[in-house]
Amino acid sequence: MQHFINVILPIPLEKLFTYSVTRAEANFLKVGMRVAVPFGKSKIHTALVAEIHTTAPTLYDAKDIHQILDDEPIVTELQIKHWSWVAKYYMCSVGEVFRSAVPGAFLLESETLILKNSEATVDENTLTDEEFLVFEALERQSMLKVQEIAAIVDKKNVLPILKRLLDKNVILTKEEVYQQYKPKLVRYVKLGEKYQTEEELSALLDSLSRAPKQSNVILSLFQLQGTNQKKITVKELEKKSKSSASIIKTLIDKDILEEFYVRTDRVVFDATKKTKQLKELNKYQTEAIQEIKASFKEKKVTLLHGVTSSGKTEVYVQLIAECLAEGKQALYLLPEIALTTQLIARLQNYFGEYVAVFHSKYTVNERVEVWNNVLANKSKAQIVIGARSALFLPFSNLGLIIVDEEHEASFKQYDPAPRYHARDSAIVLASFSNCNILLGSATPSIETYYNVKQQKYGYAQITRRYGNVLMPEVELVDIKELTRKKRMKGHFSERLLLGITEAVQEGEQVILFQNRRGYAPIVECTTCGHSPQCPNCDVSLTYHQYKKQMRCHYCSYHMALQKSCLACGMSTLNTKGFGTEQVEQELQELMPNLRIGRMDLDTTRGKHAYEKIITSFEKHELDVLVGTQMLTKGLDFGNVSLVGIMNADNLLNFPDFRAHERSYQLLAQVSGRAGRAQKRGKVLIQTYNPYHQILQQVSTNDYEAMYTDQINERRLFKYPPLHRILKITFKHRDYGKVEGASAWFAKSLRVSFKDDVLGPEFPAVARIRNQYLKNVVLKIKKDQPLGKTKDYIKKIEKSFNSIGQFKGVRVIYNVDYI
Repeated sequence: MQHFINVILPIPLEKLFTYSVTRAEANFLKVGMRVAVPFGKSKIHTALVAEIHTTAPTLYDAKDIHQILDDEPIVTELQIKHWSWVAKYYMCSVGEVFRSAVPGAFLLESETLILKNSEATVDENTLTDEEFLVFEALERQSMLKVQEIAAIVDKKNVLPILKRLLDKNVILTKEEVYQQYKPKLVRYVKLGEKYQTEEELSALLDSLSRAPKQSNVILSLFQLQGTNQKKITVKELEKKSKSSASIIKTLIDKDILEEFYVRTDRVVFDATKKTKQLKELNKYQTEAIQEIKASFKEKKVTLLHGVTSSGKTEVYVQLIAECLAEGKQALYLLPEIALTTQLIARLQNYFGEYVAVFHSKYTVNERVEVWNNVLANKSKAQIVIGARSALFLPFSNLGLIIVDEEHEASFKQYDPAPRYHARDSAIVLASFSNCNILLGSATPSIETYYNVKQQKYGYAQITRRYGNVLMPEVELVDIKELTRKKRMKGHFSERLLLGITEAVQEGEQVILFQNRRGYAPIVECTTCGHSPQCPNCDVSLTYHQYKKQMRCHYCSYHMALQKSCLACGMSTLNTKGFGTEQVEQELQELMPNLRIGRMDLDTTRGKHAYEKIITSFEKHELDVLVGTQMLTKGLDFGNVSLVGIMNADNLLNFPDFRAHERSYQLLAQVSGRAGRAQKRGKVLIQTYNPYHQILQQVSTNDYEAMYTDQINERRLFKYPPLHRILKITFKHRDYGKVEGASAWFAKSLRVSFKDDVLGPEFPAVARIRNQYLKNVVLKIKKDQPLGKTKDYIKKIEKSFNSIGQFKGVRVIYNVDYI
């Protein structure tokens, strides 16, 4: 009887592929193990075993697998079930979820190796100079990688050279799969077996009397052993003995010392850092926990609606402690990597080494280690803190999921597929895992609060700040009037500058918020009006002063700042608008003695960049921190008494049905950074329209009024949460193809959905990386079967793909887009 396996390939294919295995392989393999399989003409991919069976495929002959890569499954069956749901709901393939979910080191792809054809007779006179260089290199080495050949001939594209050599029968090619993950091995030393008795040891020291440095190394080893250190690393011994690695190597060569290696994790949290007992909760926190537990008993998703600085984190900590006491794992999801920096330290103080961290700033090897620790349910991975990707870790005993700042748009993945929402996917994971899930926010999303009102979700509320600190006083500064009266200094009102001066004089700190990075979004010639545009995207280039550079924030195209206009040649260039960089520079010029830091995408590119900025601000090494929306999400700075919002209007005037909800959330959250200790904080919002409804609601902290206004508006115009939204984007280099394809698709949708189809329309940025974009939006009624609707759209897509003139047009689905 023949045996087969169905595998998930990390490529966008709708169906699983079938491969042939031997009976022995079928008995050894388990669902969730990786196998290397040939796919296409010559490539070898990593695939995941999804099913083992004896039914041969009918449409094609099953190929044999290349090799088995694991001894045990690295993915659980629960994960595959969850991935299948994500793929089905968000209209993508399971392969795309697989690629997104696992660390890159698990996805081994083959590499082409170049070998000399030993059976061929080569006439060197027929070879060009470049071909001869490759041939000569293969005379000395058995095989070469493509990158190595590129270095030898000093060319980026070497494929034409390799093709010519293949045609001339000079070389052969071979596909080889390489393991990317390399375990970290720490080098230790101990005294050789010969010198364990006192006599032998004494004789050894006598023999080293003429080699004082070597003798000092041995004595230092004894001193370290005397401090109850079981294992001594080479680095520790070098430091203690103040000697070099060469001296230690000499002792190893003489068999006086023995070296050995121990495998260790790259990120290890110290168990001794567990220094704090759980805080005693106040009356309001205790009531909230009781309400949460009551909802958990009813198996409900629960929302914790607590004002900023109300102590929601302490409630989470209490629930995590109870989860650990039951011997279960806890997942703590955050919208921003910046937040993990502060939270790791806090949770380590309570839980020590039980904490693990998983996010994209970690290296591939570090993420593999966290994955393996979670899979093995090790003590060092009982609490996992991470951004949205942590949702896909192989939990086997999940007891609690916390989604903090659940309203944040950062929980939605935009590109590439799967375009999932981590909050909604976490709710489904909790259902599959039969565990509790808590959503937390000071400004819940309209969708979540609507579910609370419909009694679909449980609800707990904390209305007071911790320590009974008053909510910050919010003041709206009318910069339209101040500009008219010429009482603005750059982009700063006199009121804001006075507030900064008073705060700094009292030894307090200030946060300034501007939701745009760079120096200025537009550089314009005042003579002819020309503004430098990105050649690949339909956007102006943003000016970054610190690099004297014009940069596109969509495709990263950049050019040096021109001294004269590219269109008319005049040197009358001026900037329009302002970003965080300009705010920082202006304030430094106005107040030279201030210590100012900046936190945006430009300053946080490094792995430890978040940590450095946040730590220096916490240690009061900075007086003012200027930043984008990274600053708004749950950061806790006890000494901040003033928050300044440079321009609230660019948040409000945005072409999106969620603009007002987002503005309220962003302004309320950034306001919440002020006055988190004993003193009441102050928030100054600069605006051209202080009478705007949202700004008035922020100033009175009236979430209910904002929710009522928004839900009434959305009911009227058929938007979420009362309707579902599905955005279909069409993408191609040819403008005409995108235009025709989107019109055809929209017309096909209107046959069934009529007025619920909007578009096709070009988005605000209609071309990115030389690809034109056009959107069609479909509104789906709540009572309309979602599964059948998606199946109908997929049928339209099949017809669409069979039309020759639309060939190459990419169709991208974004379910519940935000």
